[in-house]
Amino acid sequence: MSSLTATDHVDVLIVGAGLSGIGTAWHLQDKQPGKTYAILEARDSSGGTWDLFRYPGIRSDSDLSTFAYAFKPWTGEKAIADGPDILRYLRDTAADAGIDQHIRYGHRVTRASWSTPEQRWTVEAQRAEDGETVRMTASVLFCASGYYRYDEGYSPTFPGAEDFGGRIVHPQHWPEDLDVTGKKIVVIGSGATAVTLIPALAKQGAAKVTQLQRSPSYVMSLPEKDAIADALRKVFGDRRGHELTRRKNIFQQRMLYKFCQKYPDRARKIIRALTDKQLPEHIDVDVHFKPKYGPWDQRLCAVPNGDLFRAFRKGTADIVTDGIETFTPTGIRLSSGGELEADIIVTATGLNLLLFGGVEAEVDGEVVDVTKALAYKGMMLSGIPNFAFAIGYTNSSWTLKVDLVCEHLCRVLAHMDAHGLGTFMPVLDDPDMPTRPLLDFSAGYVQRSLHLLPKQGASAPWHLAMDYNEDVRHLRDQPVTDPALRFEPAADRRAVEAVA
Repeated sequence: MSSLTATDHVDVLIVGAGLSGIGTAWHLQDKQPGKTYAILEARDSSGGTWDLFRYPGIRSDSDLSTFAYAFKPWTGEKAIADGPDILRYLRDTAADAGIDQHIRYGHRVTRASWSTPEQRWTVEAQRAEDGETVRMTASVLFCASGYYRYDEGYSPTFPGAEDFGGRIVHPQHWPEDLDVTGKKIVVIGSGATAVTLIPALAKQGAAKVTQLQRSPSYVMSLPEKDAIADALRKVFGDRRGHELTRRKNIFQQRMLYKFCQKYPDRARKIIRALTDKQLPEHIDVDVHFKPKYGPWDQRLCAVPNGDLFRAFRKGTADIVTDGIETFTPTGIRLSSGGELEADIIVTATGLNLLLFGGVEAEVDGEVVDVTKALAYKGMMLSGIPNFAFAIGYTNSSWTLKVDLVCEHLCRVLAHMDAHGLGTFMPVLDDPDMPTRPLLDFSAGYVQRSLHLLPKQGASAPWHLAMDYNEDVRHLRDQPVTDPALRFEPAADRRAVEAVA
C-alpha cells in the first residue's frame, strides 16, 4: 500500500503486521466489512516475530492447531512447525484475504493523540524512506505490535566481552553470513531460543555446541507430528479436522497447566522421570534440569521429538550449569573456575519488554502513563478511549487470546453502530482495588520490566485470566455492555441532540 497522505482517515488503525495485526484485520473484514482500516508496519515486510527471527531451527513452541488462526486451518505436515512455514502461513492468510493491500510498510508509529471533541486519534509515524513524520487519523486505535523491542534483544554486560577473539551473536539479529561448520559454540541461556538453537547448530555441522545456563528450565519432548490431527483431517477435511484438533489441544493445554499448578510436586516428578530417560549417563538431571520454580511458573520449553536430548546423546552437544566469571580471548571462564572454549558465543539471554511499540500516547493533551492504568478484559486500558491491544497467553498459544480479543472488539463496534455511539472507555470505579502487574509471570524478561507495565485488578473484568475458557465467557459469551465500559454518543449525534 502507498505511503500516508495528510488527509488519511480510517475507522480502525492497526499498529503491526504480525500475527496479531493480520488476525485483527481478518476479523474486521469478516465481522465489520463496512469499516475502513489500515495497518502501519515499522519494518519493510510482514510477519512480525516470524520475519524478524531467523536463527537456525526457529520454530513454534505451541502446536499449530492452536497457534494458527481459528478461521484458517493449519494443513502443514508438522504440528510443531518451523519458522519459515509459519511465516508463509501468515503471508498467505494476508494475501488470500486482501489484507496485504492495507499494510503500509516502513511506518514506525511514534505518537498517538486522542481528541475527545473530535472523537478520534491523530497518529504520527516516522517514514523509513525519508525520515519524515507523517500523520493520519482513526476512530479506533488497535495496538498489535507485540510485547518486546524488535531492534534490540536483551544482552547482559559480560565482563571481558571485548577481549573475546571470536564472534558474539544475539539470536534476535542472526548474521546471514555466519558459518558454524567445525566451530566450537557456546549458547548462553536456558529458554526456548537456547533449546531450539542447540540441536539446530549441531545439525549444521558445529564441532561442539555447549549450552551454558545459570539455572535450569523445564524441558519436555513433544511429538513433532500429531497423528490424531492427521487422522481427523483425512476423515473430516481440513476445516472440520482443524476445528476438532484445536478443541482437543486447547483441552490438553489447559489440563496440563492446571495439573502443574495444582500438583507441582507430582508434576516435577513426572517431568523429571520423562527427562531422565532421554539423557545420557554423564548428564545429571538434578543438576541441569531441576529448576527452583514450579512447573508452568515459567513457560515450559518444548523440544520436538526430543531433538535437544538426542544431540546430548550423540555427543554433538553438552550442557553446563554454572555462572560466568568473565569472557576470555578463547571462550568463557566459569564461576567454578572451569573454562569453555568457543569460536562463537550466542547470547540467547532473552528479550527487552516493550508494550505498545513504545508509542507515546496522550489524551486531550495529557501524556498517558500506562503504568497507572488497569487492563480491562486484557485488551483495553482504563482511562484511554477507543483503544485496544492484543496480548496473548503466556501459558498457552498466543493466538487463542488474540482471536477472542478481535471478536470482542468487533462486537463492541457493532454495538456502537447500532446505538449511535462514538466512544468506548473502561473506567475503574474502585480506586482501592488490589492490583498486580499485567504479566504476572516469573520469566526474567518480564521481571526486569515490571515497572513499565500496566496493572491488572483482583477481579473481573480487570483480572487477566490467562485461561481460555474464562476468556470465552467474558469476551465471546457475555454482552459487551458492562458498567465498567462507558460509551458516549457519536459526535454528530451529540450535535443533533444539542440543536434539538
